[in-house]
Amino acid sequence: MIPTEDASARKREIEEKLKQEQDQLSFIRENLDKSDQLTKSMVSILSSFESRLMQLENSIIPVHKQTENLQRLQENVDKTLSCLDHVISYYHVAKETDKIIKEGPAGRLDEYLACIAKIQKAVEYFQDNNPDSPELNTVKARFEKGKELLEAEFRSLLTRYSKPVPPILILDAIGTDEDLEVQEEVVLEHLPEAALQDIICISGWLVEYGRNQDFMNVYYQIRSSQLDRSIKGLKEHFRKNSASSGVLYSPAVPIKRKDTPTKKPPKRPGTIRKAQNLLKQYSQHALEGKRGGCNFTPLEGKDDMLDVEIDSYIHCISAFVKLAQSEYALLAEIIPEHHQKKTFDSLIQEALDSLMLEGEGIVSAARRATLRHDYSAVLTIFPILRHLKQTKPEFDTTLQGTAASTKNKLPTLITSMETVGAKALEEFADSIKNDPDKEYNMPKDGTVHELTSNAILFLQQLLDFQETAGAMLASQETSSSASSYSSLEFSRKLLSTYICKVLGNLQLNLLSKSKVYEDSALSAIFLHNNYNYILKSLEKSELIQLVAVTQKRAESSYRELIKEQIKTYQQSWVRVTDYLNDRNMPMFQPGTKLKDKERQMIKDKFKGFNDGLEELCKIQKVWAIPDKEQRDAIRQAQKRVVSEAYRAFLNRYANISFTKNPEKYHKYRPEQVEEMIEKLFDTSA
Repeated sequence: MIPTEDASARKREIEEKLKQEQDQLSFIRENLDKSDQLTKSMVSILSSFESRLMQLENSIIPVHKQTENLQRLQENVDKTLSCLDHVISYYHVAKETDKIIKEGPAGRLDEYLACIAKIQKAVEYFQDNNPDSPELNTVKARFEKGKELLEAEFRSLLTRYSKPVPPILILDAIGTDEDLEVQEEVVLEHLPEAALQDIICISGWLVEYGRNQDFMNVYYQIRSSQLDRSIKGLKEHFRKNSASSGVLYSPAVPIKRKDTPTKKPPKRPGTIRKAQNLLKQYSQHALEGKRGGCNFTPLEGKDDMLDVEIDSYIHCISAFVKLAQSEYALLAEIIPEHHQKKTFDSLIQEALDSLMLEGEGIVSAARRATLRHDYSAVLTIFPILRHLKQTKPEFDTTLQGTAASTKNKLPTLITSMETVGAKALEEFADSIKNDPDKEYNMPKDGTVHELTSNAILFLQQLLDFQETAGAMLASQETSSSASSYSSLEFSRKLLSTYICKVLGNLQLNLLSKSKVYEDSALSAIFLHNNYNYILKSLEKSELIQLVAVTQKRAESSYRELIKEQIKTYQQSWVRVTDYLNDRNMPMFQPGTKLKDKERQMIKDKFKGFNDGLEELCKIQKVWAIPDKEQRDAIRQAQKRVVSEAYRAFLNRYANISFTKNPEKYHKYRPEQVEEMIEKLFDTSA
């Protein structure tokens, strides 16, 4: 059971808590009542505010809408006024631009183009809004007038500032110096920068707004003329410079440049000129010989002019490539890209056709010369053809994109030159074989025939143009064997075969010519001299290496031929030395009295030897052996043979009395005989 005191305390505690809770409840109720009153007041205020806002909105919105309408009307009025001003300005464009258009664009291109832009806008406005108005015709006419003046200014600027490139500058541009590590490229500036920018600006406007391509025709016509004049100016400069100084220069061979560009080292070796001269003379000789006479005409003056023409043409080919490249660079800045190739093609035609026509003229001249048996003409072809083939890769690159007919012009010229050159080479070989055996044309002293010297001289010129000459021959070759060799190897083999053919024809002809001589010994000397000349000439040059490509034993073959001719010549002394032998002679004892017949036999031997020696020395003294080494060797060999036989002969009859006048028969001592032989082949003795 719970004690009574604790229960009472517990009860009091509960009652106190209950009272506290009741007090809190009363407080909450009072606050709720106050909150309800405040809420009702706020609702009343808000309702009143809402009512007032609605009244305000109903008053303001109409005013706002009315203001908006007024603002819109104001804007429309402003726009209308602005449009009216803009439209009215189009009606005044013609008048405002009249003075500027009439004065033209010279010196104020930007202002002029701005004026043209105004006129163009007026044209567009009237076309869109009032196509039937007279104002449209007025501004159209003004626009066309402006365009015409721009085209005229384009032509004027090009004409005024387009000048031929000076020859000295062209020579600098096509010259190179391989000794320099860094090449200084010469830039060809065709137009001043200011004029160029104006031309580019006008070109751009004509393309974009002028809808006109006529200016491109104007451009290529003017620049084409300047390109052609530049090349002709170079040709004239080179001709005058060469004529006055005799100094030649060619870009076919790189040169070492100095401070003065007009001083050029000679390119073509003098041997080419010499070869041309000698071969022309020989051709004249051969032709006139058919009429029974010969006449050597000095051709040096003609050859000098020919050299100038050849070098001039080589110059112009290089100049054309360099100038065409610079013209394309200029054109690319002015002409729209899709018209550049066609315009460039038209631009270069005049100069290119002129060069190709000149080249065909050279080919025709060479062809006519070949028909006249003037084979020196092929030497004209060689340097030009070599340079054309060296230039062709750069030429093709420069003409890339042009018409096929344009790109084919150089290959066609090269083919023509190769055909004519190959024909001249072949006909030269045939002429060597068929050269007539004319008695009056044979050297009286048995020295080298001019046919031999000319043939060797001609072949030596091929050394400077081995690749070109080989390609000439290869161009006419249809044999399938070419595929088994490289191009260079096949060409070299063909050239070797050709040289061997010429040498073979020459050998056959010389053999035939030698029969013209009645004296077999002179015939042998003639063949010896010619064979020796051929061998020495081959050995002194690279011809022997070329010959060895197809004939390994050519050198030893010529040596054998030379030995054979020496032996044949030595046979001419047999009729003299035969008097010195004892054949058909009895044995004589010293002191024995001889019979008259025996004495006469000995006398006949002495007399026969003396007469034969004198006659032979007299005849052979006027013969010639130009090669000192060969001349001395032949003399020494003959002295040894004759001297030994003569000494033995004298010893045999020294103590035999066969005549009362021994000095009549014993005319020469052995030393005197040797001296007489020593004077053989010496016309000055």
